[in-house]
Amino acid sequence: MTNLDEARALLREFPVVDGHNDLPWALREKAGYDLDRLDIAGHQHGHLHTDIPRLREGGVGAQYWSVYVPAEQPDPVAATLEQIDCVRQLLDRYQTDLAPALTAADMEAARGEGRIASLMGAEGGHSIANSLGTLRGLYALGVRYMTLTHNSNVDWADSATDTPRANGLTAFGREVVREMNRLGMLVDLSHVAPSTMRDALDASTAPVVFSHSSARAVCDHPRNIPDDVLERLPANGGVAMVTFVPKFVLQAAVDWTAEADENMRAHGLHHLDTTAEAMKVHRAFEERTPRPIATVPVIADHLDHMREVAGIDHLGIGGDYDGTAFTPDGLNDVSGYPNLLAELLDRGWSRADLAKLTWQNSVRVLGAAEDVACDLQSKQAPSNATIESLDG
Repeated sequence: MTNLDEARALLREFPVVDGHNDLPWALREKAGYDLDRLDIAGHQHGHLHTDIPRLREGGVGAQYWSVYVPAEQPDPVAATLEQIDCVRQLLDRYQTDLAPALTAADMEAARGEGRIASLMGAEGGHSIANSLGTLRGLYALGVRYMTLTHNSNVDWADSATDTPRANGLTAFGREVVREMNRLGMLVDLSHVAPSTMRDALDASTAPVVFSHSSARAVCDHPRNIPDDVLERLPANGGVAMVTFVPKFVLQAAVDWTAEADENMRAHGLHHLDTTAEAMKVHRAFEERTPRPIATVPVIADHLDHMREVAGIDHLGIGGDYDGTAFTPDGLNDVSGYPNLLAELLDRGWSRADLAKLTWQNSVRVLGAAEDVACDLQSKQAPSNATIESLDG
């Protein structure tokens, strides 16, 4: 049996729990949520990284669907509700393959049925508009993690890719974390500044997650996790889910992206501009300076390091498919997970190691958050704190 055969066999028993997939936003942007136009029951090569045939081929057994909206949305709460509605439409339409999941027990039940457990994560604290009542509303609608920030700061927490303002969490930010603990909503520390990571670990009584982040010691990008934070995961019980985005995992791609962004600015364009004019400028740059390509071994290097620092019990996978323009060679879409496991087998990872990476750690962390919430709810009422009362 080849390593690839062994990887596929393992995934039949312990499928991947993927921490972050942006399919709902891709469906909004590319099809206006019209599921007939982009029917994921069939292959959507060239349009999406994600569809049901490739989820099956990749051995995905549970998926956190990101209900992401940009922080710049005029009404981010309403837009987040639209994203949640999209996930519900997917669950209604593809009931044979996708199972709604709110708990660790639901995840295990879906695995037993041979369906893909479908959970939701909100990407960015802007989705609650500084309201703990809105946070509770998102939880009631099925959201089971919230990333504290996206690419920019919120009023109560600093992002990894913005100018520091709060130097971590404010008093209201710590209250957000405590209320998430009380609800049983996982505190997601991807995208946040290291100061926010440390403050959240100080404030949280439940395990945290990084839904899609890699190791800063391997690739020096601010979106990645410093070693001192990885070292704290065993005491916290949390899980760091390695991501595949080339510009976060490959140093040459980080440097290339910085050059490409500077080239856009030199032409008077925003580096995230996707208009025809901007794409023409970008393609010309890429012809002159070919884009570095990440590979499966690059992702495995991150996992090797994260395992050395945090331990095998604190690792997971969060590919960020349909949330990135580029993917690594061999991990081109959601069908590629067996290639990563085959690489890890070649590096000496055991079957027990891989079962923890793919399934067991991520199911455990949600169950642990539920246990903490059960205890807290017996002692604490919902918080009525406001940002004005705590930070004003």
